[in-house]
Amino acid sequence: MGNNNKQPSSGCPYPPINTFHEAAAAVPHTILSVEGSTKNASHLGGLSPLSESLWKISTDTKNLGDVSAWLAWNNLTVKVLNHKGETLTVLDSLTGYAGPGDFTAIMGPSGSGKSTLLDALAGRLASTTMQSGTVKLNGRKRKLCYGAAAYVTQEDNLIGTLTVRETITYSAKLRLPDRMPKYEKLNIIDGVISEMGLQDCADTPIGNWHMRGVSGGEKRRVSIAIEILMRPRLLFLDEPTSGLDSASAFFVTQTLRNLALDGRTVIASIHQPSSEVFELFGKLFLLSGGKTIYFGQASEACNFFASAGFPCPTMRNPSDHFLRCINSDFDRVHATLKSSFRIREHEAVDPLDRFSTGQVINILLDAYQTSEYALQAAAKVHEITQVKGTILESSGSQASFFMQAYTLTKRSYINMFRDVGYYWLRLVIYILVSLCVGTIYYKVGTGYNAILARGSCGAFIFGFVTFMSIGGFPSFVEDMKVFQRERLNGHYGVVAFVIGNSLSSSPFLLLISVISSAICYFMVGLHPGFVHFFYFAMGMYASVMVVEGMMMAIASVVPNFLMGIITGAGIQGMFMLVAGYFRLPQDIPKPVWKYPVSYLSFDFWALQGQYQNDLLGLTFDNGTITGEYLVKEVFQIDMNRSKWVNLFVIFAMVVIYRIVFLLMIKMKENVMPWARGRLARRTLNRRMSTLHSTSKQGPATTSPVRESLPIMIRR
Repeated sequence: MGNNNKQPSSGCPYPPINTFHEAAAAVPHTILSVEGSTKNASHLGGLSPLSESLWKISTDTKNLGDVSAWLAWNNLTVKVLNHKGETLTVLDSLTGYAGPGDFTAIMGPSGSGKSTLLDALAGRLASTTMQSGTVKLNGRKRKLCYGAAAYVTQEDNLIGTLTVRETITYSAKLRLPDRMPKYEKLNIIDGVISEMGLQDCADTPIGNWHMRGVSGGEKRRVSIAIEILMRPRLLFLDEPTSGLDSASAFFVTQTLRNLALDGRTVIASIHQPSSEVFELFGKLFLLSGGKTIYFGQASEACNFFASAGFPCPTMRNPSDHFLRCINSDFDRVHATLKSSFRIREHEAVDPLDRFSTGQVINILLDAYQTSEYALQAAAKVHEITQVKGTILESSGSQASFFMQAYTLTKRSYINMFRDVGYYWLRLVIYILVSLCVGTIYYKVGTGYNAILARGSCGAFIFGFVTFMSIGGFPSFVEDMKVFQRERLNGHYGVVAFVIGNSLSSSPFLLLISVISSAICYFMVGLHPGFVHFFYFAMGMYASVMVVEGMMMAIASVVPNFLMGIITGAGIQGMFMLVAGYFRLPQDIPKPVWKYPVSYLSFDFWALQGQYQNDLLGLTFDNGTITGEYLVKEVFQIDMNRSKWVNLFVIFAMVVIYRIVFLLMIKMKENVMPWARGRLARRTLNRRMSTLHSTSKQGPATTSPVRESLPIMIRR
């Protein structure tokens, strides 16, 4: 087939790389009005066959018109409040657009605002930021929703014990419709694996601290594969080539361009690409200090820099040259080498040696503002925003709630089973500690000294033994990282995650509790009888479940390993103090410690129930002391409350802590951002009031706060 779509001459020292079929470039770019006629449409505009089938399944309709995503932003400004309450401009009046068929790359030195721009376009800015200007999707001022857009973060938060194929398969089950035949799901999974070049490592584990897995580049491709599984109309990627070798970076970028040519709108921040990767870009948005240095076709960037007086030298990577022009770090390098022979030799040739970076940036800023590139961008943004295109409704996960809960339970169970440090190592430690308890209190008997021994044994088992459950906190933190990544892209709901996490851990905790209880109970020689042993084991199981739930709740708000363990240990230690052994129930100070802290302590209910379970029905000191007397008078236990009531309260706490876990996640998603945003607004209003009072007393002065008056803080 003839080459009828030649790329324009760019002036760059490297020729364009044509790695795609020319026919793929013929992507529909027309934004169809949702009210327009679609009766004769044979397929959905801008969609691959897979995407078309998924869209039809989710909407149960055949013709919706063009569902491509055109994103345009005009005069986009983002400011933040620093610790002094002053406003700092991170993005300054940016204008641009991105549409299907083009791979848009955002470039700039560190701190230039690349990630902030990406977050602003994706609607992921922190609530403390202040944003002005407009961001429109298909001509509509609309918040991006689950399913309409996907965001690939820079961190590869994956489950290390799963293979590459399993990771993608579980993600597919969480999002693809239940009624889709199994063979179709497998075809989609195999297609994504092939598309990302993961065939050779498809059955290799991702890898974790004790299991060797795939390379860093392969992890990045898995992260991208998960998000392109549903072929989102709009795809954001935060430095997708970071940490990859040149070959892997080229392959990933080539795949992203193929996605764009398939009708997707792909926007990625790139730090410093190779020349081969740079040639794959469709559009380039170059930033410095939050301002637009250049926006237009990547192939025309060299012409722009040459017209501004900074041509790209022969055989230099264009992206390196652009960053060399706008990165102030090179000023220090130039100052260090200023007296060298090489610098003097090129001083009259290289224009960059005659200006500081700040001067170069100002020249480029002025050149762009008066260039045809800026005029074309503004005209195109105006054209896009005037057409009201199709509303991209939220599709998110198309799987049912029960399928999500089942899949999450199964995935979590497999992860726990394969991860040695999750429960198996804890089981070994529990067995060793139980053997220590059993040998120290071996056949304690019913003598006079056995009274105190039985009391201390029960306190240790339900206090310090259950205390060891906080060791699972690092695993909970890793689970929360995976959850946050998947949750942000709408893979599943919070309730399904909590249910799956709770159900998957139950068998392991039951196994640990029964084995540990059997060792302790029969070696110590506690109250004989299966019912008494059953109660002891269930008390242990419920107590461990409560600690697990408490640590999950802590992990949802404290992502740091050390701080989380310290927090959990402090709460657990406080609960042990009011359990009724170190300080008898009637001697606990009633304000605060007895009411309500002791009643909030699962140790209190567990220990009271165990004393009733072990002592009632026995006699001590040759029959002179009854168990009833010890329970009521010595250990000061309320005899009006059955031991089964105590056990029921502990199991109720298991459910309550899971609910607290769910509420913590919801609060972190909704309440905390709202509170931070409200605080930021109050700070800004206070500064504006101060400025208003000052302006009445003296002449008006320019202030960053005055400039931020029209700024709207994101809610």
